[in-house]
Amino acid sequence: MRRWLLSLLLGPLLNPLLACSSAVPLPPRAVELNRLGAEALEQGDLGAAEARLALALEFHPRFVEALVNLGLVELSRGNHERARALFLRARSLNEHLPHPHHGLGALAHRQLRLRDADEHYRRALKVDPGFLPARANLGRLLFDAGSLDEARVQFSRLVEASPGDGRGHAGLVETLLRLGRRDDAREALERGRQRCPDAPALRLLIARQHLEEGRLAEGQGALERLALEHHDLLPSVHGWLALLWLARGDLPEAQRQATRALELDQHEPVATYAMAQLLEARGAPEAAAWKRRVEQAGPGVVAGPWRR
Repeated sequence: MRRWLLSLLLGPLLNPLLACSSAVPLPPRAVELNRLGAEALEQGDLGAAEARLALALEFHPRFVEALVNLGLVELSRGNHERARALFLRARSLNEHLPHPHHGLGALAHRQLRLRDADEHYRRALKVDPGFLPARANLGRLLFDAGSLDEARVQFSRLVEASPGDGRGHAGLVETLLRLGRRDDAREALERGRQRCPDAPALRLLIARQHLEEGRLAEGQGALERLALEHHDLLPSVHGWLALLWLARGDLPEAQRQATRALELDQHEPVATYAMAQLLEARGAPEAAAWKRRVEQAGPGVVAGPWRR
């Protein structure tokens, strides 16, 4: 992604494995264990998530949300067939809940069956238009596919459905930037800052804004704090630090940061752009291949003062 006055990819703002916490009238202990399991899944603690969700299902074997969350644990591990079986069982128990459709969408999304993912997410929203994980993931899918007007609609609805969730605000800002609507993006970012000032995705956008405005030390400090507090943002943080050091003329440090970002995520777009720029500055023959990788990411991936 880039500072918010740029247009870049959505990076780690939205997670196709968003879990489902419970609010259904079930045994209280099962509900609590499902909630704790969903939290552990969001934090990447798959062992704790599995144990809690399995125990929730001992309390209530037909607990649809817990089955879906357990499927998301298996999906996180790469066990696609096991995940699919859990999602299908959940759907067979109650197809009038959005959770199983969301799970099947997440599986299709992970397998790059994007048309199927779109259909499953929309089915979840048809069942419950207020189901946030499916709304968020549909927005991301549309953004990545370049369907920006549709993505903007979904992120706008996500913001209205959950004003305190920074991911919706960040997705909307990113989409407006890619559409070239910078004044609207500025307003959307300010609204997001007012509603959820501590949201990591918005903090990343603000750090990038500092860089765009030439406040490099302030931007660096903001990025380094994010790196310490939110490891899921590390690829994007290192990518932006690479551009920062490139702007300062420190090519070795820029390469170190870009390399670190690409070790974490080989497709990280800002790091890819930074690597292309620093290799070109060195006259390295491989610069042309890196520039082609940048272009393959689509128009407007990096714009503004960083574009050379």
